[in-house]
Amino acid sequence: MNQLPYEILEAMIQCFGKSFHFKDRMAAFLANCEVPKTLIDKYRQEHKFVWARKLLTELGESEHHQIFQRKILTALCQLRNLPDSKVEDRDGGLMALRDLKELALSHDLIVRAEIEKSSSRKNLTEEQNKLVRLRAAKLEGLYKKFSAAVISPDRQEAGYTLEDLLKDLFSLFEIDYRKSYRIPTQQIDGHFNFQGFDYLVEAKWRQDQPTEQELGGFKHKVDGKLESTRGLFVSIPGFRAEVISQFNSSGGNLILLDGSDLNFILEGRLDLRDGLKQKIETAAQRGIVFTPLYVR
Repeated sequence: MNQLPYEILEAMIQCFGKSFHFKDRMAAFLANCEVPKTLIDKYRQEHKFVWARKLLTELGESEHHQIFQRKILTALCQLRNLPDSKVEDRDGGLMALRDLKELALSHDLIVRAEIEKSSSRKNLTEEQNKLVRLRAAKLEGLYKKFSAAVISPDRQEAGYTLEDLLKDLFSLFEIDYRKSYRIPTQQIDGHFNFQGFDYLVEAKWRQDQPTEQELGGFKHKVDGKLESTRGLFVSIPGFRAEVISQFNSSGGNLILLDGSDLNFILEGRLDLRDGLKQKIETAAQRGIVFTPLYVR
């Protein structure tokens, strides 16, 4: 391993002299770069510029110690801000760090893995932001679809819309959702898996609210499956309080979602996954099958 170029060493010395105020901070920084304590303390009584010059010079004299020069260079180039807030000339310190980074890049001395890592983080952030924007646009489309169905006089068509909307909504939040299907003795409006449990779905969009018998019939479907099966009953017009009370503390395998809950999610005010978790936790911990998501 070769000695660092003279201009790089001079730029590093400027960074130590201008970016640190307290010697303790500078010593801690060097220790974090794994520089032996005996070498850190050897010139500590000197002014920071002199201390840095003598230390870097000695580190460059042996191939064994040149690795510490590189570690110090990499650590300085990774700084996003001054390592010491007490520095009097903040702008001068930041400029020294910036100049060093530009020099290191021009000499191709910044550890390549760090550059690639930084680039990878940037690309990941950009990709995540892109996905967030795409999801928001799709969610807006689902919200418009839902709003149109609200004012539609055709309740049967609204029911079909609800089935499609639920599938698209769950898929948007990366939850696999199966639309309505029939088994020999039952019609199932939907199915999904969430947090290790299978959920059967009953979806209603009518003028009237579901009766106790309807919820009981759905619970019977759920109870007839494996123990890990739960049920989500979706009723756009909501549920009567007396019907809800009949199913509170009924075994904790049902959760209810109404139109206001769905509207709240479609408006982008709550992640569907967070909404499901909130309802599941309340049902599991308190035996309450319906907790409005829109009440804060």
